[in-house]
Amino acid sequence: MEMVNRPYARAFEAYASANPEVLCLSADLTSSCEIDGFRDRHPNQFLSLGMAEQNMLSFAGGLGLAGFRPFLHSFGVFLYRRPYDQLMASIAYPRRKVRLMGFLPGITTPGGMTHQAIEDIAVMRTIPNMTVLEAGDATEVESIVAEADAVDGPVYCRILRGAVPRLFDSPLKLGQMRVLASGDDVLIVTAGITTEEAIRARGALERAGVSVRHLHLNTLKPFDAKQIVEHAASVRHGVVTLENHLIAGGIGSMVAEALAEAGLARRLVRLGLRDTYAHGGSRPYLMRYYGMDALALVRAVEQITGVQTGITEDALDAVRIEAVHSALKAEAL
Repeated sequence: MEMVNRPYARAFEAYASANPEVLCLSADLTSSCEIDGFRDRHPNQFLSLGMAEQNMLSFAGGLGLAGFRPFLHSFGVFLYRRPYDQLMASIAYPRRKVRLMGFLPGITTPGGMTHQAIEDIAVMRTIPNMTVLEAGDATEVESIVAEADAVDGPVYCRILRGAVPRLFDSPLKLGQMRVLASGDDVLIVTAGITTEEAIRARGALERAGVSVRHLHLNTLKPFDAKQIVEHAASVRHGVVTLENHLIAGGIGSMVAEALAEAGLARRLVRLGLRDTYAHGGSRPYLMRYYGMDALALVRAVEQITGVQTGITEDALDAVRIEAVHSALKAEAL
């Protein structure tokens, strides 16, 4: 599998340098959000606003009013927890074309509670006028910049950084989920880093005789409930959602809402953080500890289908070996 180093850095610079009305805003996490090169090469499009996120969001709302399209770069938690009032009043309510690029979604950082955006989908999808996107591989990271900037209103994006695998050969398109497998026993719905885990599990499940239908979501709002229901209706046993987020309010909740509103009786198992904050640790460790990895997905499929597959960790497909810390950002923050 191809690993792409810092796909966001290259994609953003290529796009912003060709669109002078796009401005790059940083809240003192410039190198951590891969925009240090852009700062050095395009200083006239770069603004450093320091550790003052409330001010940055209000300032961005003013830039939007003036006809600019600011891209705000920070860790996801700092784009909605601290400046929630400014996010609502200065950006969402007036539908400003502000693009919130949130790095370190969920448990992609060992930084613990203060740095892990584990409820951001739940929060951002409830905000009127807000679009919510999530990149799941290098191709989607590369294409999320232009796709977000095409939206007539504010956008929140969950962004992957550092070395990112290339899973797809076509760009992210707003509102278009990916059908990665079309089996008829169980439906698996994933997004972001959990798609890679589902790919690990899928091969082993197929070899064990379980036919898997796998959907990858990159547009979380607007949410295509109709298509989810159609896929869920075409499988025999039920649905498993796996997300890098709390199960409350996230993808599992969206799927549950879609099934309930359509009156479709399908068993649903939601995998993700269960009413808990995550502690510090490497991504593979945290995914195993909180039941969010490929093996947890296999066990959930066994629960829904009633089939004991006998699959062990050794039987799962190896997608990649990930270092605990990035070579470029040793402290992983």
